[in-house]
Amino acid sequence: MSARRIFARPARFAAIAPYLWMVLFFLVPFGFVLKISLSQTVIAQPPYSPVFDLSEGFAAIRAALAALSLDNFRLLVSDDLYVLSYLRSLVVAAVSTSILLVIGYPIAYGMARLPRRWQSVAMVLVIVPFWTSFLIRIYAWINILQHDGLLNRILLALHLVSAPVVWLSTDSAMYLGIVYSYLPFMVLPLYATLAKMEPALEEAASDLGASPRLVFWLVTFPLSLPGVAAGILLCFIPIVGEFVIPDLLAGSDSLMIGQTLWLEFFTNKDWPVASAAAVLLLVLLLVPLLFYERLQRRQLEGGR
Repeated sequence: MSARRIFARPARFAAIAPYLWMVLFFLVPFGFVLKISLSQTVIAQPPYSPVFDLSEGFAAIRAALAALSLDNFRLLVSDDLYVLSYLRSLVVAAVSTSILLVIGYPIAYGMARLPRRWQSVAMVLVIVPFWTSFLIRIYAWINILQHDGLLNRILLALHLVSAPVVWLSTDSAMYLGIVYSYLPFMVLPLYATLAKMEPALEEAASDLGASPRLVFWLVTFPLSLPGVAAGILLCFIPIVGEFVIPDLLAGSDSLMIGQTLWLEFFTNKDWPVASAAAVLLLVLLLVPLLFYERLQRRQLEGGR
């Protein structure tokens, strides 16, 4: 056997491995969720019907397929609870991502302009929060924001307020927790893009008479758009389905779709409706992913 054939097999497996991973850990579970979303809720185990039983033959499977329906999806678009949950999730994700971009871009820009030896130190400081459990960090914010927490004590000591401020169970606390938790996901792709930018481009624009502000908007920012798009996707998509932060820091007046899914699965035991909500959420999140993929394709075609 030639050396070329020996090395061709691992290379072929490496090319196929990502597709196998997607099939086993995405398409197959998604198929189960899709099937449950088309079923009906029953008081049984499992709590949905019909259930495919391969041992009963093809006729039983065909009957089970005929019993599937779109009733759960009709419920999602007709019930205000689910519609408002989706809208709130999208609004919270859009606002949080905008705040993250406004805060994260100057941080990434400053990191990219540091001397080489200090850039690695700055990157470590950005990812230090990941060394602690996500849940512990959120509980730490609960201690900081509670009625007699550190924040109110500092405000009272500085005489900025006359009485403790209510921070917990508010949207402000939720946005604070989201921005704190997802800031590294915005900073790192921006830094990766800005660090690769040629300083000579900005110097050339300055030599041609452009002001620092004009250099930024006409040279720096357009060249950093791939990092901006990557940071927005990395933050927006998980924030839409966020459960822990809204559940612990926000109020219970209006729920995000992640909290609604939890209630349907574990409190109401309505697996078909919860599965339908998850499938619809996935469809909604495919829109920005497809837009980003199209943007990337245009950039590659324009670079040729």
